Amino acid sequence: MSVKPKIYYFDGRGKVESVRWLLAAAGVAFEEVFLEKREQYEALLKEGALLFEQVPMVEMDGMKLVQSRAIMQYIAAKYDLYGKDLKEKLLIDMYVGGTMDLIDIILPHAFYSSEDKQKHIPIIVQKAKERYFPVYEKVLKDHGGKFLVGNHLSWADVHLLETILMVEEKCADILSNFPQLRVFKQRISEIPTIKAFLQPGSQRKPEPDDKYVATVRTVLQNYYNMKLN
Repeated sequence: MSVKPKIYYFDGRGKVESVRWLLAAAGVAFEEVFLEKREQYEALLKEGALLFEQVPMVEMDGMKLVQSRAIMQYIAAKYDLYGKDLKEKLLIDMYVGGTMDLIDIILPHAFYSSEDKQKHIPIIVQKAKERYFPVYEKVLKDHGGKFLVGNHLSWADVHLLETILMVEEKCADILSNFPQLRVFKQRISEIPTIKAFLQPGSQRKPEPDDKYVATVRTVLQNYYNMKLN
């Protein structure tokens, strides 16, 4: 029996949520160890499990994987979600790079004050509407296929759907002017492994709440005075 991948992170989204999405899309069952106390993090540091003293960390195939992008590249390649040739891999990397940039704008939101959160939402919406979503709308239209790259589900598709749903949490009608993305969202959401991950009770995490923020601050002893620039 193969050993399930084991994720070490907080009981919340953060940098590892995209790893959860990719494993789920690949149909790979995984386990999670939630960091709740500073001592757990320090124990991982002491045993040398965190190469750059950062989480997430994923135990998989006899390795301790760190750096979220590297983890996802490995998973995508292992489970045939990384294109059929070098050109497709390049396109996937480019498209994932864009969605990662947008997610990186969203992730700090939970750590801002109430006042800054209200100021931050229009920034997220503006970036999505004007910089990022128009690119994927054009790619889908020009490509004329069901997926962003080639004729096969890839890491880029999974990551884009995750990103769309995150932005919709801030602005429900964000796709009103993006017909290709609306069809894409519906189509990718119906893929059986992804559909299962979107159901209540799955390992997909909800929007970060105050408990998640407090736990991250306690464990990492960081993120105390984040302000919107």
